[in-house]
Amino acid sequence: MDTDTPKPHILVVDDESDMVALLQDLLRRAGFEADGASNGEEARRALAARAYELMLLDLRLKSEDGLTLARQLRQGSPIPIIMISGSSDETDRVLLLELAADDFLVKPFSPRELVARVRAVLRRYGNAPAAPAAAPALAPAAGPWCGKGLRFGDWVLDTDERELRLNDGTLCPLTQAEYRLLEAFVEQPHRIWTRDQLLERTRSLETEVFDRTIDVLILRLRRKIEPNPKHPQFICTERGLGYVFAADVTRHPG
Repeated sequence: MDTDTPKPHILVVDDESDMVALLQDLLRRAGFEADGASNGEEARRALAARAYELMLLDLRLKSEDGLTLARQLRQGSPIPIIMISGSSDETDRVLLLELAADDFLVKPFSPRELVARVRAVLRRYGNAPAAPAAAPALAPAAGPWCGKGLRFGDWVLDTDERELRLNDGTLCPLTQAEYRLLEAFVEQPHRIWTRDQLLERTRSLETEVFDRTIDVLILRLRRKIEPNPKHPQFICTERGLGYVFAADVTRHPG
């Protein structure tokens, strides 16, 4: 990696010191900077002291569970969060119900998987480290972005890369649940979806879910894609029925 390029700084939060040291070592070997914290209070102090591009957070902290910390951070911080857990079912509930994590890792995981997940989340947020290539970075395009995908308004949803971008190529980070919900909408515009139907489209494993999960997801998506979230023109409410994607969608092969 180019030494002149700032390295993404990652905060590792786990109450097992050996695990923190291991993750820090793996991340540093992969070209990242990494700090450690053993509990929620240490994590908050670290976040107040500097900006981090990503957090690795253990779900089962002893003094304060990682879910509580993640939910609090989501209220005022845009930091991407990868949750770490010993149970895949447990972690999936976090993603679907609490909408607090951008990705998750299930113990035990390989170093290669850890680095791949970290790079994927950083890439979605536009914070990926520079590739070790000799070619210079491309300048921003002067005209509209010509990427492939499903287009609506000023947006393009690339279903191959699972990314949402503006017409000028600017990336809009989405969580997995947000992406699945938006994908359902744009693939079938003008269809009225009930909450139950949307829950089925956004869940990834059989877990207990509630109607309010969809309402929170809708709110988050509107804040990201609507010109005026209070008066949505894309994701509209059909009172007593559910939601409808009211905009026309066109497919561009790129």
